[in-house]
Amino acid sequence: MAERYFQPEIETASREQIRAWQDERLVKQVRHVWENVPYYRKKMEEKGLTPADIKGVDDLHKLPFLSKDDLRDAYPYGLLGAPLKDCVRIHSTSGTTGKRVVAFYTQEDIDLWDDCCARALTAAGATNEDVCQVSYGFGLFTGGAGLNGGSHKVGCLTIPMSSGNTERQIMFIRDLNATILCATPSYAAYLGESMKEMGLTPAQIPLKAGIFGAEAWSEEMRQDIQKTLGIRAFDIYGLTELSGPGVAFECSAQNGMHINEDHFIAEIIDPKTGEVLPDGQQGELVFTALTKKAFPLLRYRTKDICVLSHEPCPCGRTHVKMCKPRGRSDDMLIIRGVNVFPSQIETVLLNMGYPANYQIIVDRVNHTDTLEVQVEMTPEVFTDSMGEIAQRQKALVDGLRSMLGLTAKVSLVAPKTIVRSEGKAVRVIDKRKI
Repeated sequence: MAERYFQPEIETASREQIRAWQDERLVKQVRHVWENVPYYRKKMEEKGLTPADIKGVDDLHKLPFLSKDDLRDAYPYGLLGAPLKDCVRIHSTSGTTGKRVVAFYTQEDIDLWDDCCARALTAAGATNEDVCQVSYGFGLFTGGAGLNGGSHKVGCLTIPMSSGNTERQIMFIRDLNATILCATPSYAAYLGESMKEMGLTPAQIPLKAGIFGAEAWSEEMRQDIQKTLGIRAFDIYGLTELSGPGVAFECSAQNGMHINEDHFIAEIIDPKTGEVLPDGQQGELVFTALTKKAFPLLRYRTKDICVLSHEPCPCGRTHVKMCKPRGRSDDMLIIRGVNVFPSQIETVLLNMGYPANYQIIVDRVNHTDTLEVQVEMTPEVFTDSMGEIAQRQKALVDGLRSMLGLTAKVSLVAPKTIVRSEGKAVRVIDKRKI
C-alpha cells in the first residue's frame, strides 16, 4: 500500500525548507515570548540576552532552559503568552510537588495540534472511511482531546469513548466495526486480553491499527498487542507542556517517531551539564515550541532520555526521528547503586512469556534497597504447583539479574490479582523515604 500523508508538502519537505521554517519561526517566537512572558524575559535578561541575539536555530543554545520547576514556580499564569480572552481551553497534568502543570490553548493552538494528531493517524493508515475509537481519557488529560481532534481532521467516524467500562468498549468495537484504536498501551493490552477471554480471535476483531502512547512500552509489548488484536500498533509521543500527543509519531516503518519539526525543535543535551550533544548520541530530550501562542515554551527539558536520527526513512517523511524514550532522567530507579529502567524489567518478563500485568516494588530495609517484581501468571501458564512456581520464579530472577546486574525478588501471583489500570498503568511503587 502506498504511503499516505495528511500534509505531504510539509511532511516530505526538504531539509532546507524545514530549516528555513524553523529559523523564521524561532526568531518570531522568541520575540513573542519576550514581549508577552515576563517570567521568561527575566531569564533571558539574566543571561544578557535580547531577541536580537537570536537570528535562527544556530543561536538556540544561547537561550535558557525551562523545567517543571519553572512551571511550578510560574503556576498558574506566569508562562501565559496570550491574553486570557484569546485562550479557549486548558489541559493539565501532575507536577513535581503537587502543583499541577496547567497549559493554555488558543483556538489556533488547538487547530495546529489537531493537524499533528491527524498526521499520526494518517501515518497509521487512517482515512475518512475508518471508524476511530478514542479510548484515552478525556477531560484535563490531553490524550482524548488530541486524538479526537485529529480523527475529526482526517474525517474518521469518531467514537469518543474515553477510558474505562471495558465491556462497552468491546461492544462498540464490534458493533460499530471500529478499525482504529487510540489508547494507552497497557489498556490496549487489557482490551486484547479481555477479548481473548471472550473467545474472540484476531480475525474476529475489526481493528486494523492502534495508536498507543502516554506511558512507556517495549517492543515486546508491541508484538504481543499486535498478535492479540490482529493489528499494527504505532507509537505516539507528546506531553501536555507542548500540546499533547502528536509532537512525534510512528510511520509505517515502526522504528522511531517523526518529530513535527515545523512546530517543534528538538535537541539532545547532557542531562548533567546541559551541553547540546551531537546527532546520534543519547541524552535528555529538549523541545522548543515554534507555533504555540498561549503556552510558548522555549527549550523545555522533558527528562526523557532518547536519541535523534536524521537517517532517511523508507516512508518518505523527512522530519527527524526520535527513538522510543529509554527511560527518564528523573524517574529512573537507582537501586543499590544500579540504574534501573522499568522498561528493562518489562523486556525480560515479555521475553520469558509473561505478557500480563506486573508491578515493581522498591523498598529500603535495614538501610538496603530491595527490589520485588510481582508478575501475574496468564491463565495459559497458571499453576498451583509450588515446585513449578519456585522454578519459574528462579528463572525470572536469573533473567532479571542478567539484564539489570542485581538480584530482584520475584513473586508469581494468580491471574487478575494485580489491579488493572484503565489509564496509565501504575508500574512502580517506591516505598523508600529518599
